[in-house]
Amino acid sequence: MKQVINYLFIALLGGLFFIPFLGGVHLFDWDEVNFAEISREMIASEDYLRVQVNYEPFYEKPPLFFWLQVISMKIFGINEFAARFPNALVGILTLILLFRIGKKLYNTRFGMIWSLAYFGSILPNLYFKSGIIDPLFNLLIFMGLYNFIRHVWGKRRYKSNLFLKHSSFTYLVDAGILIGLAILTKGPVAFLVVFLVMVVYWVVNKFRFFTNPINIVFLGFIAFFVTFLWFGMEMLKNGPEFMTKFIRYQFRLFSTPDAGHGGIPGYHVFVLLLGCFPASIFAIRGFFKMKQEQVHLVDLRKWMIYLFWVVLILFSIVQSKIVHYSSLAYFPITFLAALTIDQILKRKIDFAKWMKWGIISIALLFVMVSISAPIIGSNINRVKPLFQNNPDILAALEAKVNWTGWEFITGLVMVLIVVAFFVLIRRDKMYWAFRILFIGVAIFVFTGLTLFVGRIEKITQNAHVEFARSLVGKEGYIVTSGFKSYIHLFYSKRQPPVYPNHNELKHLIWEDFETDVYIVARKHNEDYWKNVNTVEQIGEKNGFVFFKRKR
Repeated sequence: MKQVINYLFIALLGGLFFIPFLGGVHLFDWDEVNFAEISREMIASEDYLRVQVNYEPFYEKPPLFFWLQVISMKIFGINEFAARFPNALVGILTLILLFRIGKKLYNTRFGMIWSLAYFGSILPNLYFKSGIIDPLFNLLIFMGLYNFIRHVWGKRRYKSNLFLKHSSFTYLVDAGILIGLAILTKGPVAFLVVFLVMVVYWVVNKFRFFTNPINIVFLGFIAFFVTFLWFGMEMLKNGPEFMTKFIRYQFRLFSTPDAGHGGIPGYHVFVLLLGCFPASIFAIRGFFKMKQEQVHLVDLRKWMIYLFWVVLILFSIVQSKIVHYSSLAYFPITFLAALTIDQILKRKIDFAKWMKWGIISIALLFVMVSISAPIIGSNINRVKPLFQNNPDILAALEAKVNWTGWEFITGLVMVLIVVAFFVLIRRDKMYWAFRILFIGVAIFVFTGLTLFVGRIEKITQNAHVEFARSLVGKEGYIVTSGFKSYIHLFYSKRQPPVYPNHNELKHLIWEDFETDVYIVARKHNEDYWKNVNTVEQIGEKNGFVFFKRKR
């Protein structure tokens, strides 16, 4: 009965924080709107096999996540809530699985700490309220790797009914299926990551095979068999075009910054340190020598460390630098954090001063941002001179945003959390201190999303969304000029096109056909379009300028 209560507590905690207000703010360009538009077009075209954007093949992603969004949209309608709801469920499932794994491998307390560490770290929590692919992708990779690890343990004949109830072959098949589903979610990097972790494990263990190499080949066979259940149908129906262009896209991600997403050296180090706060502070200690009695925990720690370094190094090499590329590292970071916290609770290692100052320093950084943002927003005219050479930003800062002054509550929440944490540590109520810390940071994220995201969205993209919505139900085409976006497609509810050159701007502007054409441009392109004699300006707002082709 106690375990049932624990599972219910975790599920209710996830549901309470992940589900409310999912539809409270518009989807963000690019990824959220991109993926929701793919799912919407599946429904609009009634073609659930093909991945498409603007009713043309989209070669960058397989369909599994979009199918989940389609189901959600069928239930809740085509809206922001439906687009984000699958990740809320993935979040609840992730917390339950981490608790279950930790409980079986060690004990209930460890499982709870691991689950809370994931739940109460900033980016892991935030991603479960988004409409991006990565939460599902990462969970499938992690569970695939975990089942492969259990396969290895079965080959080594670790004898424990706690975590090895099936044959090692069963776990190998499970691993292959999960990795195959991960490939169907985002691509072959799923198998690449798992394979690289295996290679590192093999090298560090002095080239001793931890399983028969034939088993790894079989794992790959199972994974790609699952994948080709869709890729095969796609090729039979539409030919090899998707496969060839999809593979080229994967290579391009490694060699060039995708759509301008470059970054500084060490980009992902900073992202993980700040984004996985506070788990990242405790995880640092987990990389160093620790005393563990259970042989399986010693081994799992090795696998998690190798997973972390593979993800960090691999996506530091990749030229495209995007925050969520390193998000698979959230699993090893929170695991290592849980190990450290467990050792602190057992008095086997100290709660060191560097941990204390690490928590204080990063917490203060978030407090400063939370407090300074509304102050800057309320005195926006003082900021404008900094962007006098950027007409897009200057125009965006003209957005009418109502800063109430109560936004400082977000920073206050963080201050109260940290104070409560250290008070409980001082009173030697260590377990409660860590509970308060992680649940408190989840409250900080929730408060920040509620008070800040809608206001930020008004500055960055709301004018574009409003214009697209004004065109719902109207015949014609809407395109962007000089910038990449999917907002105009999703929020105008674009229907399947009739005109064959509907994606070619020059044809839409210069050729003669009986339908309206709307152009969304940024402020810096305004002069160009004013000199095009086939269009006329019909509006302007917050850095976006709207034109319509003359009839």
